[in-house]
Formats: sequence, structure tokens, C-alpha cells
Amino acid sequence: MAVPDYQSLMLPLLAFAAQKNEETSTSDAVEILARELGLSEEDLDEMLPSGAQSKFANRVGWAATYMKKAGLLEATRRGHYRITTRGKALLDKNPGTIDVKLLQQYPEFIAFRQRKGTRSGSKEIASESPREPDDISSVTPSEALEGAYEDLRSELADVLLDRLKKTSPSFFERVVVELLVRMGYGGSRIDAGKAVGKSGDGGIDGIIKEDKLGLDVVYIQAKRWDNTPV
Repeated sequence: MAVPDYQSLMLPLLAFAAQKNEETSTSDAVEILARELGLSEEDLDEMLPSGAQSKFANRVGWAATYMKKAGLLEATRRGHYRITTRGKALLDKNPGTIDVKLLQQYPEFIAFRQRKGTRSGSKEIASESPREPDDISSVTPSEALEGAYEDLRSELADVLLDRLKKTSPSFFERVVVELLVRMGYGGSRIDAGKAVGKSGDGGIDGIIKEDKLGLDVVYIQAKRWDNTPV
């Protein structure tokens, strides 16, 4: 099965905390919930775009964070928490699901969402009435942030590629030399520049040092492909 979104994990996580009754940890929850939900090794190996954390662990963590903000869980120490009286009372009602919309019934969670909106530049005015969620998203804030970063990075790459296609051969040569040096090849910019020559077709050919010592060399060839069919 696919990795559940963080809102789908709220109810099973709260139920797990109720079973433990005393202090539990996110790492324990990740292990137990993965088994209860029947997640495969492939599911558990699915990482955030940054590769810093698995999606499942990240989503369990955010499910816990949101429920702590709503007073259903309380932090005991870093990475550890336990269910509260409020959390037990909610489970006694046998909710079909726990999500952001349901958490809006708790004043502490409303205050958290309003503070969050203020920090992110929102001009909304705080009121006593619950603020509707700006989204019922399946992704965590971490995933949204990393996703936005990847989108911006991809867009920037497209812009740079388009501009490189329109530059002069000499400018293209300088860009290639700079890139090679930044990657650790070619020794100095002067050395790399001397080793690289124009190929006659708007590209670059050359042999450069693999490192500053020059013990090995690398043959490089850089071409500007303009999408023109052969």
C-alpha cells in the first residue's frame, strides 16, 4: 500500500499512544504503525526529496505535532509524548477519522494555526471563530517546503538552460570552465581554460586535470543542443 498521508495517521497514532498509556516515542510509533498498517520495505524506504528522512517517519512526526498542538498528546521530552485526558475523551467518541478539520474544535489548535498564518505573512485578523483550514493537504509542511524547493530549482534550471542556448561561444566556454573548476576538476580557472578548446561547432572539447595534482586527466566534451532534429 502507499504511505498514508499524515492526517490519516492521526487516529492510529492516538490509538497507539492510548495503548501505551505512558510515555512513548515517535521512533516506537513509526515501527509499530508500519507493522499494523502493513507497509512494505519499499514503502518505508520512500524518502523526502532531500533524502534526510523517510516520508513515513516524517508524516508520523507531523501527525504527532498537530495533535500536540490540539492538546490530544503532550510532550514529555524530545521525541517523546503521551496521550492526554482530552485525547482519551476523543477516542471514547469512536471518531471515524482525526484530521485538521476535526482539530479545529480545540482553541489551542486554532491559536496555533493563527500564529502559523501570521508568521508566514498572512494578514488575516485573529477572531474567536474557528479558522477554516487553508487546505486539507495530504502532504506535511516538510514535504510542501521541499516540493516547492524542487519546483523552483527545476524552473531555475530551465531558465538557465534557455539562456545558455542564447549565449555566445566564448561565454559558453567560460561557463563550462567555471563549472568544471567548481566541481573540483581542472586545477585553477587558468589551467582549466588553457586545457579547454573550441570544437568548431559551438561546443567545447579538451583534456583537463582530474584534480589539482594532475595525476589523472579527463576528456571533456560540452555541446549546446538546441532541440533541432538531425
